[in-house]
Amino acid sequence: MDAKVGDRIIVETERVGMPAREGVILEVIASPAGTHYRVRWDDGHESTFWPAAGSARVVPAETAGGSEAEAVSASVSEGSASPVAPAG
Repeated sequence: MDAKVGDRIIVETERVGMPAREGVILEVIASPAGTHYRVRWDDGHESTFWPAAGSARVVPAETAGGSEAEAVSASVSEGSASPVAPAG
């Protein structure tokens, strides 16, 4: 999965009738164990997400002015989201 900060991530559920989880990628974290992501989910909480094969899809952020990627970048640079250091 090739994702960037500001892209949306959608995680489908295996339960019938349950909605997919969606959020915005705040940080891409590379580690020897694989790439994972810090995500601000649409319900407002943030978590680190380690996708399994086929469990998620990424929708690229718009490149036009006022995009979600620019908003995320501004949020991180203003200190409203703390960076997560990769283990190592």
